[in-house]
Amino acid sequence: MRRITVVGSLNMDLVIKVKDMPQVGETILAASCEMIPGGKGANQAYTAGKLGGSVTMLGVVGKDDYGKRLCQSLAKAGVCIDHIKSTEDQGTGTAVTMVNSEGNNSILVIQGANNTVDTAYIDEKMDVIAGSDIILLQLEIPLDTVIYTARKAREMNKTVILDPAPARRDLPDELLECVDLIKPNETELGILLGDNEAWKSLQKSTESIKEKGVKNVLVTLGEGGAFLNDSNGNIHRFPSHTVRAVDTTAAGDSFIAAVALGLAKGYDLASSIRFANRVASIVVTRKGAQSSIPSLEEVRDYFS
Repeated sequence: MRRITVVGSLNMDLVIKVKDMPQVGETILAASCEMIPGGKGANQAYTAGKLGGSVTMLGVVGKDDYGKRLCQSLAKAGVCIDHIKSTEDQGTGTAVTMVNSEGNNSILVIQGANNTVDTAYIDEKMDVIAGSDIILLQLEIPLDTVIYTARKAREMNKTVILDPAPARRDLPDELLECVDLIKPNETELGILLGDNEAWKSLQKSTESIKEKGVKNVLVTLGEGGAFLNDSNGNIHRFPSHTVRAVDTTAAGDSFIAAVALGLAKGYDLASSIRFANRVASIVVTRKGAQSSIPSLEEVRDYFS
């Protein structure tokens, strides 16, 4: 099996259940508040690890209880945590997630120690990058670090996967030309292109991103499944599984991690996406981030 290294964020999620999202200036009563390990990077590493992948996490936590809990959670999923750095300069990243009665969420992220994932740290861990086959990145750490890591991984002919979240309009071509696979959702696609209706013309929109150097563009569409414009210019549509969503937290993280795992296992991109759809369909029926990730036994039939 090929090795996956996730370079990204580790956050403690405070998940607050509400009937409806609060409006500006409104005070509402919440039904509950739970503390659940999260962060886009950690969620992705956790997913791939729990599903049986060979996974290493690179990132920074504070020297606090949140940091210890996050590392313990990853270790239980089989993720190598030996290279996670602890710092006294910042507290561990925190995310406050509000989930409404329909299972939709809004997330406020306090980056904390994630802001200290700098290029010097990546240089210290370059042997980990070199020993990996797939590098999985997101945008909850400094953009300069993401660009630097992607460029170094490209120079070593690694497969680079980018989850462009939280989405931003200013992603430079020097990053995108290093990316083998980018996975925005429909909202993120609009932000990347500066067009809120980009999802209405998926082939045109994904071609616009490919013109910047990305080989494969995969757009997730919630209940609408997924859309792939691959490196050969072929278009693929993948229907979603019909389920009752309870909480969409970590749906995107689990999806792209499952795609990476499929590729690590030697499956083609289309098969990996179908597997990822199954994983994400289970995740949205459960609450929380890492607490919602299924075991390999629950999805084993998809790799039989």
